Amino acid sequence: MENNNEQINKYVLHKAATRGHANHGWLESYHTFSFANYHNPERMNFGVLRVLNDDRVSEGMGFGKHPHDNMEIISIPLDGDLEHQDSMGNVTVIKNGDIQVMSAGTGIFHSEYNKNKDQLVKFLQIWVYPNQKNVTPRYDQITLNLEDRHNKLQQILSPNSEDEGVWIYQDAWFHIGKFDKDFSTSYRLKKKGNGVYAFVLNGDFTIGGIELNHRDGLGIWDTNSFSIQANSEGAEILLMEVPMQL
Repeated sequence: MENNNEQINKYVLHKAATRGHANHGWLESYHTFSFANYHNPERMNFGVLRVLNDDRVSEGMGFGKHPHDNMEIISIPLDGDLEHQDSMGNVTVIKNGDIQVMSAGTGIFHSEYNKNKDQLVKFLQIWVYPNQKNVTPRYDQITLNLEDRHNKLQQILSPNSEDEGVWIYQDAWFHIGKFDKDFSTSYRLKKKGNGVYAFVLNGDFTIGGIELNHRDGLGIWDTNSFSIQANSEGAEILLMEVPMQL
């Protein structure tokens, strides 16, 4: 699609209701891109962003041990507590305010469980193609200061281990912002040729003249910067800047 707004030349809009949906009873998942039994040839990826799953895991349930390789896997908990175990010996719990990353590299196994008996777990599972293959698998998680995203964009991921947030083997930068109603800001891309996939966690936004609502996604490319305005109180958004070339 083309847009006459001077800040956005090219974009793709994915409304929340158009996502793939799977309900396994214990797991309800919405897929922005093709995943498992949801296959849409027009929605395979956005650049190196391969998977964006919006998952709800029932009380006491979870994903059994399963393998991955040569993928950067990012988990962002939104509600509840998710227990992680993996073949590297990590046993941890992640909750809202944390971000977890695994470089699967030559191969790992991991499991994820909701250990609470009285609360759903809601989290985003994100896969990014790496720029290096067959690296030694690694795991990291950090707890972020949620105040650092109030009316600003808090960096939560980058390519640099010395920078803010976690890091991955890719020229990608993720930010989360939570804004008061009518607050506006802009995002300037870090690397020429990258695109940004914006995903609304809560509330309503206008980005470069395009209206977005709860769980809508907007992929933007061929631009250097774009405007962001919150149209509701406590509106929260995730921005994922990624290379557009696989």
